[in-house]
Amino acid sequence: MSSLSPPMNVAVRIARQAGILAREWFDRRHELEIKQKGINDPVTAADLMVEEEIRYHLKKAYPRYGILAEEKGGNLTQERPCWIVDPIDGTLNFAHGLPHFAISIGLIEKNVLQGGVIYDPMRDELFTAERGRGAYLNDRRIRVTRPTEGMTHALLATGFPHRKLHQLPGYLNAFEAFVKMVADQRRQGSAALDLAYVAAGRYDGFWECGLAPWDLAAGVLLVREAGGLVSDFANQEGFLTSGNVIAAPDAIHGAMLEVIRNSGLAG
Repeated sequence: MSSLSPPMNVAVRIARQAGILAREWFDRRHELEIKQKGINDPVTAADLMVEEEIRYHLKKAYPRYGILAEEKGGNLTQERPCWIVDPIDGTLNFAHGLPHFAISIGLIEKNVLQGGVIYDPMRDELFTAERGRGAYLNDRRIRVTRPTEGMTHALLATGFPHRKLHQLPGYLNAFEAFVKMVADQRRQGSAALDLAYVAAGRYDGFWECGLAPWDLAAGVLLVREAGGLVSDFANQEGFLTSGNVIAAPDAIHGAMLEVIRNSGLAG
């Protein structure tokens, strides 16, 4: 693995520590109180404890950096670098005992993503990327797939817009169109891991709407550093604001974008 910058070495260490804590609570999840922040948007005491662990160590290492995190919020700012944190991406999986969730830590400066770490503590898989330095899974360089027959044999990942049900009609239009075009689609419940899997060539592409910045930041950089394209549904850079994202190799990104545009989701 290529050498990481000091901030990203810190992020890796913190992600691993947070992963140990998350894994311990996963084994004791029946002791946890689960609350609803909104419609189909649960939070457990483990989310809060893991986020507090991450915040403490990030602030200790880089007190001048900002932090935007899922549970306690924060603000992105142009004046200083900012960490974007999801303490447990895939909380619903976590709460139900499905071992598919991850810690996600991204670093952004002046609206440019600089680094990303996604750690799956149940599989001990560490995905890392830095701008201009490539993407890695543990010690191995990763690349997106190179589809040679367009969408025909593609395996896509997606997520249902359960928090923004007004997008459901357009989403279902796109879902149906993709079903008729591709080999299959998967919905596993962690956008961070979906993006990491695109970067690692496990999925050919990923699309979803209505995500939050902490769902996306680290994974977007992973895909780009693995040779893929990432855009919003208007083929622009607004995904951190809109939460609408398409991530795929160049060979199929355009075709995916066209399906989205024809579905009523574009914008």
